[in-house]
This record gives sequence, C-alpha cells and structure tokens, in this order.
Amino acid sequence: MSFSLSKWVCPPPEINDEPQGTEGNVEWFRCLPYIIIHLLALGAFFYPITWPCIIIALISYSLRMFSITAFYHRYFSHRTFKTSRVFQFIGAFIACSSGQRGPLWWAAHHRRHHRHSDTDKDVHSPQSRSFFWSHTLWFMTDYSVPTFLKEIPDLVKFKELKFLNRYDWIPLIMLGFLCYFAPMFPLYFELTGLSSMQSLMWGFFVPTIVLYHATFAVNSITHLFGTRRFKTDDESRNNWIVALFAFGEGWHNNHHFFPGSARQGFFKGEFDITYYGLKLLSYLGLVRELRPVPAWVKEKAYRSEQ
Repeated sequence: MSFSLSKWVCPPPEINDEPQGTEGNVEWFRCLPYIIIHLLALGAFFYPITWPCIIIALISYSLRMFSITAFYHRYFSHRTFKTSRVFQFIGAFIACSSGQRGPLWWAAHHRRHHRHSDTDKDVHSPQSRSFFWSHTLWFMTDYSVPTFLKEIPDLVKFKELKFLNRYDWIPLIMLGFLCYFAPMFPLYFELTGLSSMQSLMWGFFVPTIVLYHATFAVNSITHLFGTRRFKTDDESRNNWIVALFAFGEGWHNNHHFFPGSARQGFFKGEFDITYYGLKLLSYLGLVRELRPVPAWVKEKAYRSEQ
C-alpha cells in the first residue's frame, strides 16, 4: 500500500480498456479522508444543536442529494432529460461537493453496474459479495479508482466535466470553507446565530455523512430488502425508506426494469422528490424533454407486489 499524498489530490487515472474482473485491494490510505470525515462529524455534538443547525443541514443535504440523483444519476448516467451545457456543469459541480467523486467516474461505474447487475462483474452487488462490500468497501479498492472512458463516449467531449472529474475534491473543499466562513457575513449570522464551528459541522460534516450512506443504501439495501413490481434479471427491489432519504432512488426495481425514464416512482404513492424537482426546473426552462414512463412499462408490472 502506497502512502503518497498524491492519491488525495492528483487526478485519478482514465482508462479505455474494459477492466478485467471486479476484485481489488482496499486502498485504506486513499480513503483516509472519507474515514476522517466520519470522525469529525462526531464533533457536531460538542456544540449546541439549534433549529438553524437543523435547517442548514437540511438545505446542504437536499441541494446535494438532488444534484446527485438528478444529474449524476438520471442525467449523466441515463440521459433521461436534456439541459444546457452551463446548467449541466452547475449540477455536476454541486454534486461534486458531496464527496462522491466526479461526474464521469460516477456515470461510467453506474452504466457498468446496469450492464452487469448482480453478476460477478457487478462491482457493488451484495448478492455476489457482502452487504458491507456493496455499501462501502467497493469504492475503496484500487479497481474502483479509474474512470472507464469506454463507458461514457458521450461525456468525454466536455472539457469542463473532465476537469471537474480530475479535481473532484475542489467543490468539496470549497463547501467546507464556505460553511466555516459564512457566519462572518452579518446577514448569515443574524439569521442563524451560528458560530463558525456550528456552521461547519451542520452545514458540511453531518449532511455529508448522511449523504454518503443514503446514496450507498441504493447499492446495498435496495438489492436485498423491499418489494418487486417487475421481473428483472437482478435482485433490485423497491424500498420506500431508501426512496425517502434518496429522493426517489429507492424505487430501484422500477428503475432497473426501465432506466430510461426521468421518473422512478412509476405509480401513485411512489413519491419521487427528484422528479418533482426536475418538473419545477422544466417549468423554469432550465431542463427540458423529461422522458416519461411508457404505458407498456406499467402494464408489465405485477398485479400484486411480491
């Protein structure tokens, strides 16, 4: 295991060849910042917890979760709607501040996941490995570090996205500084009354941790626990609890049966916060051509869930 600091700041490798297998050695040193963030988040409980703390945490969480689900997943990975080059960069930048790597890396790994879902070639399947592997360990391996360019020929032409992908830590660090220095602005302090450390803890560390595990739950929990509306070749499941925290991503069996829709809650009662946000953005003219759920898809659903 190498202990070079370059692993934290230098661009990850980009490869064109189809990777062989999905095994890899856990790169504990590379993932040390991920572990440290978890430990530092505990510091939030050494400061008074006020309503502004909770509100700031919810805003930080919601903006970044929406950017992950709407842009990293439904836009970059599945191209389920259209937007401008400027707005796709804004969405990617905000999603990058979640600390879940860059847009090209995310889309490449996700497309590969769909092609090999719950097989030996699926890098984060709890069916072929373990819950903990699919939830966390998989992205700590040397296998997961490169961006597989072969998976994303439609995205590599955007130089600004390639830059963001290579230096994905910059938005995360910027958010941390913003949260720490925000109380120095009179209006922010007047509205919240938060100290710099309170703002840092509840605007950055705590929601980042919750973001991690709400997103990772889609890989782990929704391939193990829940119900199935559709017959698929994998073990994807619908889980309303994950859907709540992950803004609609928990309707995972729906999504695996038909990933080409901007909506993942296909039926009445399947709340999909990301889709509601996309509809709002479409009314504002920021996104367009949201791909719907075709009628034939709904007809394929089980009459009663299993």
